[in-house]
Amino acid sequence: MEHIKKYDACPVCEATQLELHLDVKDWMITKEVFTIQKCTSCGFHFTNPIPSEDAIGAYYKSEDYVSHSSTNKGLVNKLYNFVRTITLSKKVSLIRAYAKGNSILDIGSGTGHFLNACKQNGLDVQGLEPDNDARAFAKDNFDVDLEPLDNLLAIESDSKDVITMWHVLEHVYHLKRDIGQIIRVLKQDGVLFIAVPNMNSYDAKVYKEYWAAYDVPRHLYHFQEDTIKQLFSEFNMVCIDVLPMKFDAYYVSMLSEKYKGGSILRAFFNGWLSNMKSESNGYSSQIYIFKKK
Repeated sequence: MEHIKKYDACPVCEATQLELHLDVKDWMITKEVFTIQKCTSCGFHFTNPIPSEDAIGAYYKSEDYVSHSSTNKGLVNKLYNFVRTITLSKKVSLIRAYAKGNSILDIGSGTGHFLNACKQNGLDVQGLEPDNDARAFAKDNFDVDLEPLDNLLAIESDSKDVITMWHVLEHVYHLKRDIGQIIRVLKQDGVLFIAVPNMNSYDAKVYKEYWAAYDVPRHLYHFQEDTIKQLFSEFNMVCIDVLPMKFDAYYVSMLSEKYKGGSILRAFFNGWLSNMKSESNGYSSQIYIFKKK
């Protein structure tokens, strides 16, 4: 990997004592091996080194990268798209339950499915998405005008009732800088929804270097409940709720078994077991709901 960025210190607390957590292969696209390190001071985990900002886009260019795809090729993608239709309505219901107003900013909107569901339910939508092809898909299929990520800087302060990041925070290249901008845009009584994989989950522990939700190098950071809460507390944000994404345990286990050359039956069993063991490990993916202090 020629174009790389290497952290000499933790991207959260800036401590310099780092240790190896795991070496993980980019199973999806390049088959390169990347290292996940742990900060011994705050416990944060992150991929290190990572592709440079001008090189990382190449690691997203695959039809297998289903979060930027609507393909129905293959069992995993068919199941992903089936589950998405169920979860979209649940996400909209969540927003209605927690938010006071109608203005929503979705960061990392992908192909626009979520914002289209929001728009159909009467919300005032704005979306940011770095990928040109995904923005074109959203426009052509849903008439949703997504904007480049850089437009975040131009959004008025204290202007959004809701900000959502569905499996996006782990991709944000400039983590603390962009969190600061996101919080700037959120109203004082606004609500921030963040969904990320949970590396403390049972399925993560079972699959180890095969765990699909490590997804290196696209996933730059690897969260647990305590580390994400600690990160946002630095921005005077308090977590008011943690909610499960139960389907993710099955989806991630299916991909992990695919990487291992294992069986789909074992994937469903491990997904079920991961949800059953959530009380001590948390779910495979979790939604964290934050408000300003």
